[in-house]
Amino acid sequence: MPIQQTVPLRRNRLVRLISRGLRRPELGALGATVFTFGFFAVTAGDSGLFSALGVVNFLHVSAQLGILAAAVALLMIGGEFDLSIGSMIGFAGITIGIAVVQFGLPIWLSVLIAFAFAMVIGATNGLLVARTGLPSFIVTLASYFVLRGLSLSVTRALTGRTQIPYITKNTTESDIVWLFGGKFGSGVFSWLGQAGWIATRPDGVPLVQGLPMSIAWWLVLTAAVTWLLVKTEFGNWIFAVGGDEQAARNVGVPVTRVKVLLFVGASCAATLFATIQVLETGSADTLRGTQKEFEAVIATVIGGTLLTGGYGSAIGAMLGSLIFGTVAMGIFYTGIDSDYFMVFLGLMVLVAVLVNNYVRRKALEAR
Repeated sequence: MPIQQTVPLRRNRLVRLISRGLRRPELGALGATVFTFGFFAVTAGDSGLFSALGVVNFLHVSAQLGILAAAVALLMIGGEFDLSIGSMIGFAGITIGIAVVQFGLPIWLSVLIAFAFAMVIGATNGLLVARTGLPSFIVTLASYFVLRGLSLSVTRALTGRTQIPYITKNTTESDIVWLFGGKFGSGVFSWLGQAGWIATRPDGVPLVQGLPMSIAWWLVLTAAVTWLLVKTEFGNWIFAVGGDEQAARNVGVPVTRVKVLLFVGASCAATLFATIQVLETGSADTLRGTQKEFEAVIATVIGGTLLTGGYGSAIGAMLGSLIFGTVAMGIFYTGIDSDYFMVFLGLMVLVAVLVNNYVRRKALEAR
């Protein structure tokens, strides 16, 4: 083939490859992740941020937020918001604490009760949004205040306090505590410590004795949500509802069912977050989860999900959570005033929205 013909063909293939990449919502988040790690590699390379302990610390922060962000990504792709998940975290944790400490129920049953409440609350939010036509912002803002108020009033009435300590004290349910609040991979870290690859204490025990179970939950949940979006009919329904609800309804998509299930998923993710916190710390607090609804939206938007719905991914939300956790711990390790973290978040949201809109517009133009 003449050279004059091969050059345009290669150029066309490159254009198609770029166009395909632009259609991926994770593109901007991937670039931001590389930039974030590069920035802290330069500014905090010798601070311990990228030591075994530092890595586990920022992965732990990222994982807890990532659990929320995976469910929030589904909800936002479906065109809705849930401002009540922060209050749901506090409510679920208090539910577990009261059930165990005040009523003497086993931890496993208390966790099931918390998830049952979550499903009812999520379904109520979803039905109100779908049946009344009210914006999810308004419906879940009401739930936000109701749940936070119930958490405070009920806890004070039953215990006289706003915290419930000693939830896991003297428990015999080590398996359920480990499943949510334990660590995994301890053998690998012991081997790494013995080999001298990671730091150890004077007695030879590695500083990092395992990865928090929240990381495992994060990875599993992200994989499950990705499969749901990419490989199932329900995933197609979510994109359809978020893209054009009326058009989706016209082609037979069960819009109400989709919305209800998305809100149930968001409430259950908040309850999973709460369960992990309660069984890690052994306590519950009515104020836990404060502002987590905004942090989850920030991570999801940084991950490429549009505020207008119909576009996004769980992988992007995972990368957004990783950026969030890395920056949160990176600022701590570098000794920068932590107040600047909020400034960073605000700027990141603005930049992410601008980049996401630009990338999507270019992707549509390239079709």
